[in-house]
Amino acid sequence: MINGVKGVMLILTFLALGEVVSHFIYNFIPGNVIGMVLLFMALQFKVVNPHSVEYISLFLVRNMALFFVPAGVGLMVSYRLLGEHWLSITLATVLSTFLVIATVGHIQQKFGKK
Repeated sequence: MINGVKGVMLILTFLALGEVVSHFIYNFIPGNVIGMVLLFMALQFKVVNPHSVEYISLFLVRNMALFFVPAGVGLMVSYRLLGEHWLSITLATVLSTFLVIATVGHIQQKFGKK
């Protein structure tokens, strides 16, 4: 159990670091994204032991569905706005999906050659 507490503290520390960095760059990139990248880099460069965040990360992944509840409630609250702008929302969603797939495919091909 103590390992779980250490993992939570590590994740919250990197979240806080990300928020601080985000504040200094005028929230150009969200703090949680910066914190996630910092944690990833710390894990890659072996600054943080992966076993120390393993317990909490498995718990969060197993319960990921809970993180979609607020987004679903937000969609239900703004159903009129969604109804008014459904075409532009659909086009933006489809276009961004194809762009992400193309970008990831391109990057994967570049890394696959190495």
